[in-house]
Amino acid sequence: MEELDIKDFLSYLKKYMWALIIIPIIAAVAVYYYDTHIKVPLYSASSQVALLQSDSSNAATTLSEINANQKLTSTYSVIAKSKAILDQVIFELDLDTTSEALAKNIKVSTIPDTTILKITATSKNPDTAARIANSIANVFTNKTDLIKTIDSVAILESANAPEKPANNTTIRDVALTVIVAIFAITGFAFIIYYFDDTIKYSENLETEIKLPVVGKIVKSDIKIKDGMSEILVEKYPKSIVSESIRSLRTNLQFTSVDKKIKIIHLTSSVASEGKSFVSANLAASFAQAGKKVLLVDCDLRKGRQHILFHRPNTRGLTNLLADYIEKRNNYIQGTRIPNLFLLTRGTSVPNPAELLSSKKNQELIKILRKEYDLIIFDSAPCGAVADPIIMSTLADTTIIVARNGKTPRTAVLSTKESLEKVDAKIAGIVLNDVDRKVGHYYSYYGGYYEDRRTS
Repeated sequence: MEELDIKDFLSYLKKYMWALIIIPIIAAVAVYYYDTHIKVPLYSASSQVALLQSDSSNAATTLSEINANQKLTSTYSVIAKSKAILDQVIFELDLDTTSEALAKNIKVSTIPDTTILKITATSKNPDTAARIANSIANVFTNKTDLIKTIDSVAILESANAPEKPANNTTIRDVALTVIVAIFAITGFAFIIYYFDDTIKYSENLETEIKLPVVGKIVKSDIKIKDGMSEILVEKYPKSIVSESIRSLRTNLQFTSVDKKIKIIHLTSSVASEGKSFVSANLAASFAQAGKKVLLVDCDLRKGRQHILFHRPNTRGLTNLLADYIEKRNNYIQGTRIPNLFLLTRGTSVPNPAELLSSKKNQELIKILRKEYDLIIFDSAPCGAVADPIIMSTLADTTIIVARNGKTPRTAVLSTKESLEKVDAKIAGIVLNDVDRKVGHYYSYYGGYYEDRRTS
């Protein structure tokens, strides 16, 4: 991706909206449950000890001496947590621990600009925390032999058993969890978006691929099940998908004003882009507009137009090319849609490319061009075989079908380059499976049309 489009990313981020809502909620509930049911509550109690000069009113005391005493307070903080002090505390309180383990639950700090030590003890039991804090203060004050530069040590404040746990941070933990979860999901989505090479509808898509977008087939809410008709322009003529097919039909009619288009060739870069679906519905749409249309399945390996129209495939294009062209009417089938005729792919053959590039196929197309108002070629994916390159030279215009958010951008550009090498006339790209909320045009029609099943 050459540059970041913030608007495009925000639109892309909508697909992760469920995660942005559900995951932070689940994480917050988990943290709340942990803090309230699993995390062991710890209680902290503090006592204060003052380190005093015996003659504090001595006017000879200099500022440097005061500063020196304050600096020494840091040393006394270490002494208060020394092994000698803590061993005595353990003995007096009969604690089942070691001085090293106890030291981890003791914090000795100094109150700024004073010679006062604050001794804080943490324990699972509030009474034990207070007893330890007071015991350290008492033992420390009695160890006068350790104190050489201070004349007296006094306990200013004794510790009381706390009522609330010191590690009760449930609200803070839940809030931080929600924030971190949202940022993590957004970051994850950004990484995927940034390195995603697939074709996606955006305002600058035409500039990126250097091809016009001649149509956007909107994603439908209609779930097509096995055996169900995929010719939506016939089955659901008022659906938004049918409207997008008709818009494609209109756009193609205006792609060449000076020269009338008689043969439209559809291909794709890779499989499963919806090429056959678009071809069938586009052919049906032209037929509904009064055109005499022939749909030719040129994907001689995996063509499925006979499946879409529920027609037999025993006599198709390959069989016709092995027979006499004059017998073409024995191979071309009618459909339930008036004005729409179908030539299926026929029996599988080992040499599809040779068959399609034959003079017999070229002669057949010349004859069919005169007999029909419009011919639509449904060809194989361009990235797999040479068949679509051959058929593109026999058509008036070629359309590349790509699936929104699925087809790699590099694959589309490669297909475009391959077609341009044989001077194929490329009308543009049809973007299939586009979200109905994407694009100004379909945002408008999305509020006007509804998918409706008709009998």
